[in-house]
Amino acid sequence: MSEPSPQSIRAEALEALLIEKGFLKAEDVDQVILRYGERVGPLNGAQVIARAWVDDQFREDLLNDASAAIAVYQFEGGQVEKLVVVENTATVHNVVVCTLCSCYPWALLGLPPKWYKDPEYRSRVVKEPRKVISEMGFDVAAGKSVKVWDSSAEIRYLVLPQPPENLQSYNENDLTGLVSRDGMIGVAER
Repeated sequence: MSEPSPQSIRAEALEALLIEKGFLKAEDVDQVILRYGERVGPLNGAQVIARAWVDDQFREDLLNDASAAIAVYQFEGGQVEKLVVVENTATVHNVVVCTLCSCYPWALLGLPPKWYKDPEYRSRVVKEPRKVISEMGFDVAAGKSVKVWDSSAEIRYLVLPQPPENLQSYNENDLTGLVSRDGMIGVAER
């Protein structure tokens, strides 16, 4: 097991102090972790993507007005009041960033990963998106253009990855398991 980071040690110490002083209850902290780990997060986004892959009308609705299309799910977590879904195609690969801070659709993706908030990612992905995506483990095909979308306080973006080649051999639940948070940000294939 690796040693905890200095940030992790500070967070645990702060949590312990706030609990000791009576400002927080341990159960409340556990509920927040449970909420963002299980009820809010990448599984929600993966369900939306899988449905878009198998339901053409939903896909069209999602691309036209994503906020309205996902309203039926009543997801917790917010940050989807003005959601725009951008679709990866045979010729275009999309990637999302927030160049100012870390604006992000929490209800669909959960807590933002550390690298998404990192100033290096936020600046480099705009200048050299293909290289940054490659460094993260996914090589965008040479013939595809890469389009960068800048999330803000007013608008959040979500990538609709390309479905697997053999889409018909999967059911919607199986497809959900193929979708990652990183794919919905655009730094992974799916």
